Amino acid sequence: RLYPMTKAVSRKIGGGIESYLRRIFGLMTGAVLVTALTTFIMLITGAFTTLITGSGGLSVTYYVITFAGLGLSIWAQMRAFSMKPSTAVALLFLYAIFMGIALTPMILVSSGLSIIIALVLAAVMFACMAMFGYKTAKDLSFLGIFLFMGMIGLILVGIISLFTGPLGVVFNQIVCLIGVLIFALFAAYDMQTLKNAYYTLGNGEQKEQLAVLGALHMYISFVA
Repeated sequence: RLYPMTKAVSRKIGGGIESYLRRIFGLMTGAVLVTALTTFIMLITGAFTTLITGSGGLSVTYYVITFAGLGLSIWAQMRAFSMKPSTAVALLFLYAIFMGIALTPMILVSSGLSIIIALVLAAVMFACMAMFGYKTAKDLSFLGIFLFMGMIGLILVGIISLFTGPLGVVFNQIVCLIGVLIFALFAAYDMQTLKNAYYTLGNGEQKEQLAVLGALHMYISFVA
């Protein structure tokens, strides 16, 4: 016989997932702040002139840091459930530092107003898509393979452009629009996946590991 869920049990489950989501967004916010602080330090200290710029363009060190960050994020996602949550948090913030360095050239050539507008728009869009992913009853799992393929395509285009230079203003604008769409959908997809996973994972350590992994996914969706 099935008994109806009591209010006490319902409150316990609701409070559990709320705490879990607060953990995810707390870590994500911390990672975003670390990225911003890293970029700020690079700019005010002039470190970007020695670490990032080379003769006639970006230095080899910049490319090494950029690809190291990409490799770290992939490795951390693959090993998320085989490492301690504290180790995963440390890797998340290390990746945030790498991203802060990688984003410095783009911040350097942008105006303060354009940066603020971009941040506000990104935050609003991210919040709306994350809320949609959490609230919708529609299964978004079918998006997974398409979003993954789209992300791989964006990475390949980015790598090619690093060595060939700009591929044309119109082409770059199209790529940017596609990138915005992909990562907006990623925010909704990841949020629904994280919510569903919370109810299927057993012990607290696994949920903590998933929270860190979720923070990494949401961080990438926001920053990208």
